[in-house]
Amino acid sequence: MDKMIHSSLSAMQGIMARQTAIANNMANAATTGFRAEIVNAKAKHLDSEQLDSRALAVERVMSADMTAASVIATGRSLDIALNGDAMLTVQGPDGEPAYTRRGDLQLSDSGLVTTGAGDPVLGEGGPLIIPPADQISIAKDGGVWIIPRGAAADEIQQIDRLALVSFTGSDVVKGNDNLFRVRAGGALPADADARLTTGSLEGSNVNMTASLVDMIEASRAWETQVKLLTTAKDLDSSGASLMQLPNS
Repeated sequence: MDKMIHSSLSAMQGIMARQTAIANNMANAATTGFRAEIVNAKAKHLDSEQLDSRALAVERVMSADMTAASVIATGRSLDIALNGDAMLTVQGPDGEPAYTRRGDLQLSDSGLVTTGAGDPVLGEGGPLIIPPADQISIAKDGGVWIIPRGAAADEIQQIDRLALVSFTGSDVVKGNDNLFRVRAGGALPADADARLTTGSLEGSNVNMTASLVDMIEASRAWETQVKLLTTAKDLDSSGASLMQLPNS
């Protein structure tokens, strides 16, 4: 019974992790540039002084679906959709560089450019700050151009370039803040060939139909493990009853 209970407990913990990931995916089905989380299982041995008696299956979010999502034209000058495997560099909550596909850029009163999630966007010269301007445009190569306030229409100038990177060939991991980072630490290489589409936004790549099916399967798997625990309890109670029979 001990092994049965531990196996069932391991399965239930994995199902909880799977349900959490599915719920997070469904909640972000309309989030710009969101990448669906993928839950995988791996073996975790129970260590002991003598021998590893068994290995439990541990499920957790280990990767993300990097498939491109549909791009919708918005006509807004600060909306960008990243092409190919390009990613936008932002400043994470810990102050370190992180990466995202979210391109709904916002301009604060101080001129700081952030994503729709509030993460400061980094340019090649650091945090991207746009001075007062009559017009702002972003080129396909990530160059940020403005017409200074009060200047003539032909006095357009480049103030910075978005820090665009490529994740191809790098081991990136997705955090709970929906930002990507290099798994072993460090930074992704700059991609001078990265291109983007201005006036457009890439949506989420979450497949709602598949997510609903996955949630139903997870719920049924949970019910199965609950029944297994009940069976283990009944077997344990039956064994205890047999031990309590009077000696004839």
